[in-house]
Amino acid sequence: MRIGSQKWLDMIIEGAQTFDIDVSHRQARQFAVHATELLRWNRKINLTAITDPFEVAIKHFLDSLPAARHIPMGATLLDIGSGGGFPGLPLKILMPSLSATLIDSSRKKVSFLKHVIRTLELENIEALHIRAEDLAQDPLYRNRFKAVISRAVSSLAIFHRLALPFLIEGGCTIALKGDCGNEETDELQVVRTGAGEGAPTAERPIAVTVQKFQLPYSESRRSIIVIINP
Repeated sequence: MRIGSQKWLDMIIEGAQTFDIDVSHRQARQFAVHATELLRWNRKINLTAITDPFEVAIKHFLDSLPAARHIPMGATLLDIGSGGGFPGLPLKILMPSLSATLIDSSRKKVSFLKHVIRTLELENIEALHIRAEDLAQDPLYRNRFKAVISRAVSSLAIFHRLALPFLIEGGCTIALKGDCGNEETDELQVVRTGAGEGAPTAERPIAVTVQKFQLPYSESRRSIIVIINP
């Protein structure tokens, strides 16, 4: 199978429909451009270990799309550790009204992200070479985003702490993971907050939801963990 072939495009469109997500032919072709550039740049810099066109469609693009159900149209979105652009770029293509910021600590990966953004002529999206901890010190980005998302998540607790400075009230963190167990979410059931440094802390419950699904054309099990900022 060749990326951008009718079979590849149909697989994207039909696979997305299993999530009740509509992908237009134009959007599928934009995914194909992203995928083509991903593999072309991957010959020089390490963007992905997944290079088979069939696997690229499933494990990069279709894997990114279910998160759209948790992001309102027109929302502000921050993708931490975007790497090859996942899930931020497919979500921006699927939801053009998003205002998206993609960040990564690798300058070469950010150069790739900027190249794809220019190639696809996407608007209201930026790619920044910066760590989340450093961006959180910039007042322009604090309390700015409705959703903070990442696929590059090892610890949910660490990711949630990284995301909190960026979220508006009622915003959410969205983690895309494998088949997640309850032990990973149990530690997130209570957030300890205080009025200021040295102030007594109070326990406040947070809403944590886990959506599990199977990738189309695959036996791979995936999870989306959504944590609402109270």
